[in-house]
Amino acid sequence: MKHTLHITLIIAAIFLVSQVVGLVTVNQYLIVDIIDGETNIDYPETLLGEPPEVEKKTFSFIYIMLTILVGTAFIFVLIHFKLGKLWKYWFLFAVVMTLAISFGVYINPFIAFVLALILGLIKVFKPNIFVHNFTEVFIYTGVTIAILPLINLVSAFMLLLLISGYDAIAVWKSKHMIKLAEFQTESKVFAGLLIPYKDKREGEIKDAKVKTAKVAQAKKVANLAPAAKSKNSETKKKIVKGKAKNAILGGGDIAFPLIFASVVMQHLIEFEGYSKLAALNSTFIIAVTTTIALAALLFFSKEDRFYPAMPFISAGCILGYAIVLLL
Repeated sequence: MKHTLHITLIIAAIFLVSQVVGLVTVNQYLIVDIIDGETNIDYPETLLGEPPEVEKKTFSFIYIMLTILVGTAFIFVLIHFKLGKLWKYWFLFAVVMTLAISFGVYINPFIAFVLALILGLIKVFKPNIFVHNFTEVFIYTGVTIAILPLINLVSAFMLLLLISGYDAIAVWKSKHMIKLAEFQTESKVFAGLLIPYKDKREGEIKDAKVKTAKVAQAKKVANLAPAAKSKNSETKKKIVKGKAKNAILGGGDIAFPLIFASVVMQHLIEFEGYSKLAALNSTFIIAVTTTIALAALLFFSKEDRFYPAMPFISAGCILGYAIVLLL
């Protein structure tokens, strides 16, 4: 198992919450009009302005993928020239904009922006594990709302396939995704879930070796020198504390399944005659299957190894969609 059981469950739970919150918010954001028996979906204005009208949504995945590649290249330029401060301000801008879009679905846009700015400043300049992960739940909802008017079901499928292949190559072959994750973690500005913890499994193994190798000597020390026994116990406690680690899940691993599920929800409303509530309930299935896929990856993966999550999460997306079709 890559992480301890309770950390694995925490990551899976936050991931599920982010998917559910995202789907509920997107469902609230969409405006459904039925004119002469034909269902149309309108997208309200956001902080970014009026959503653009895209005629050929089927090919929009190409532009989205190119944007991702350009953004990744830009970050590596910052890494190369050691421009960590510029990365922080760029990240702050993205956080504030996406949070404001998410909050703006429920509250006044100005209040949403002020709240997003406060949380963004805390997230970037006064890192707090609770604020960090709380904002992650809403950030990718904002990303989804911004992308949703540009994409249809076919394009969403293609985007899943492309991003899964890219993720696998970036982690297993070029390994630049690992470097990117390490840079973000070291700069304390990480796009994705981040949970620091102490892994006691390694400490327990070391402690077991001490017991095996020095059991006879420990008994003698216990009988002849109580003070020495106390010192040995103190050393044992230090070992059992375990190694400090970070459990991370990249922001893309949260965003892309949410985008896919939201597009499915939109498709069910627009072309399958579902009500908003019925479509929302159906797409919850995708949130569950992707969470199971992620949990399985974390459970069966090996410690201290990097794995691309998107191929597994994408499999969960496709499985969830298949179940929606069957039901």
